Amino acid sequence: MKWNLRMVAAQRDIWRPVQLLAAFNEVGFTPSLSKVAAMWGGQPVTVRLDDLDKICAALDCTVADLMLAETAGHLAQRDDAPGQAAVAQAGARPVPRTTGGGGRRSLPPN
Repeated sequence: MKWNLRMVAAQRDIWRPVQLLAAFNEVGFTPSLSKVAAMWGGQPVTVRLDDLDKICAALDCTVADLMLAETAGHLAQRDDAPGQAAVAQAGARPVPRTTGGGGRRSLPPN
């Protein structure tokens, strides 16, 4: 999911977290300015459903406006870390990392 709060706020002529906090206060949602700034600055890890309802009420939008589904192709690229695909395809077991002393740890039992 992509967090789209800044775009939705900009469409309502809200350009700063302080302005967003004022809009939230109008509907009875009173988060701290630091919480609003965190939501403004990046994608939150979690959002309570009650808070999401209040955000939507303050911005006169829907959840679909705030949270955009990412395409499947984009998710596949993001989830593939270098080397993971090759290991999964070959069926090879991962090589353990070396410890600080330079020795190798044994692999866990199957």
